[in-house]
Amino acid sequence: MVIIFFDWTIEDFPHLLHCPFIYFPLYQKWYLERGNGWNNYKGLTWKVTHNKTWDKIFKFLGWKKGWNTMNDTRYLSETKKELQEIFQPRKDITDKAKQLISEIKKRSDILIGVHIRHGDYKTFRGGQYFYTLEEFHKFMLQIQDLYFDRKVAFFISSNEQFSVNFFHGCQCYRFEEEVSGDILDLYTLSLCDRIIGPWSTYSRWASFIGDVPLCFIKGKQQIINKSDFSVVKDFYHFTNGESTEKLWTKSISK
Repeated sequence: MVIIFFDWTIEDFPHLLHCPFIYFPLYQKWYLERGNGWNNYKGLTWKVTHNKTWDKIFKFLGWKKGWNTMNDTRYLSETKKELQEIFQPRKDITDKAKQLISEIKKRSDILIGVHIRHGDYKTFRGGQYFYTLEEFHKFMLQIQDLYFDRKVAFFISSNEQFSVNFFHGCQCYRFEEEVSGDILDLYTLSLCDRIIGPWSTYSRWASFIGDVPLCFIKGKQQIINKSDFSVVKDFYHFTNGESTEKLWTKSISK
């Protein structure tokens, strides 16, 4: 397999970057690490992958965009173990995540990963999937009531900076600003016992790669039940049979 376009997070996945059957011909550190190399490459990636002429060229060459393979699940279950190995982040990232998880579990029986996506979600699809910190707090208190017989702790993953002290009455943890923070958060979510968050491929990947039951928050008045948590099976489906295909199709059609 040859992968032409990627971003700087590729260096957070050494098993992927150096996989013997995956080749990144444009990964040239002498260029990418000079001056504005990474940003120039990112700009080039965007222009080429959002261009109808290049789409025709890709089709002629038999190349595929990653987004266009989301329906192809033929070998997913058979190769999942290999995927988990290939997509394991750098050791310093996994060590930091595991250390935090270990400390949290000394003080709790069940760890809930909370994906709080702000930033672009304030305007994406009219803010349909945007929830305030107050609303997340209510969902977290719901989960504490749901698991009333256990010591519940929360790992917070967010693209916005705020103190976990906001969620009073909840035992919360998060990383401060870190190098490779997005990947560190993503891997840590995959080590949690449950995940909640808005509709997003970010939490979906954490659920899939870590076999962690996920519950999407679908509305501000949602009542969360234990049966709402399920592991992501593939891009569109959960193991409990729930599908997100209509949500995704509606999103990309706008």
